[in-house]
Amino acid sequence: MKTAAYVEILDREGALLAAAAEAAGSDAEVPTCPGWRVRDLLRHTGTVHRWATEFVAQGHTGPRPADAPTDLDGAPLVSWFRDGHARLVDTLAGAAPDVRCWHFLPAPSPLAFWARRQAHETTVHRIDAESARGGEPTGVGTDFAVDGIDELLCAFHARPKSAVRTEQPRTLRVRATDAPDAVWTVRLSAQPPVTVREDGGDADCELSGPAALLYPALWNRRPVPEVTGDGSLAALWRERSGITWR
Repeated sequence: MKTAAYVEILDREGALLAAAAEAAGSDAEVPTCPGWRVRDLLRHTGTVHRWATEFVAQGHTGPRPADAPTDLDGAPLVSWFRDGHARLVDTLAGAAPDVRCWHFLPAPSPLAFWARRQAHETTVHRIDAESARGGEPTGVGTDFAVDGIDELLCAFHARPKSAVRTEQPRTLRVRATDAPDAVWTVRLSAQPPVTVREDGGDADCELSGPAALLYPALWNRRPVPEVTGDGSLAALWRERSGITWR
C-alpha cells in the first residue's frame, strides 16, 4: 500500500474512533480492552498520535519518550483527541517523502513506517471504541487487513521482545481465506518467532478466516474465526501476543 492510502485510512479511522467514543461516553467500559474505559482509550491513542507526530514534524533521529497522558475528560477529552489526530494526519500528508526520523520497525522509509503504523494503531483502537459504543462495527478492507496481519507477524513479532515462544519447536499457520497468497508460516521456539509469507507445509495449528475478521482476532479483539489442529497454540497466541508500546 502507498503512504497516501495509509494517511487516508488514518484520517477516516480517527474520525470513526472519536465518534464512537463520543457516543459511548468517557466512562463506558471497553470490552476489547479489559480494565479500560473510553477515557483511557482516548488518552492513550491521543498520546501516541502526538508522540508519532513529533518524530516526523521535528525529524528526531532517536527514540524519545511520550509526554504524560492528559487528564482531560468528557467533551474536552474528545476535542483534545480530535486535535491531535488532525495534526498527525496533516503532518504525514505534508511531509517530504525523504524525511529522515527514527522508526522502530523495518519500512521502505520513515514516512512509510509512521503512516502505516498509525493507520493500524488507530484502526485497532477504533475497534475498541466501537466495542464500547455497541452496535455493528465498521468493516475493514481486505487489503488493509492483510497488511495489518503482515505487520503484526513479520515485524512486531520478529522483535526480540516477542513473548510468543515454545519450549519445543512448533509451527503455526495463519491463513486469510479470502485473499490470494495471504498465508503466513510462523515457526515457534524458545527464540523469537520466525515468520515467512508462504505456506510452509505441515503445521501444528492453523488460524484462518476472512482477513477482515482474522486481523482483529490476531490483535486479540475478537475470537479467531477458525482454529484447526492443536488449540494450545491458539491459546498461547491469545495469552502472549499482546503488544505494549512502552
